[in-house]
Amino acid sequence: MARLVEHDAQGPVEVKAGSESRWICMCGLSKNKPYCDGSHKKTVDEEKGKVYVYDKEGRRTEVQSR
Repeated sequence: MARLVEHDAQGPVEVKAGSESRWICMCGLSKNKPYCDGSHKKTVDEEKGKVYVYDKEGRRTEVQSR
């Protein structure tokens, strides 16, 4: 079963474990979840109030406006 999950973050969050930092994906596009792989860079020019879907190749399609 497929699900659409809405994410509005455009960058990762840093989580510190002792002296180490890990970057956790918040945009939902990382292929290495829960860790960030830089895929959030694709979201930099998204327009506020619009909804987008990304396919497996990372191509973006606008699906609706709010």
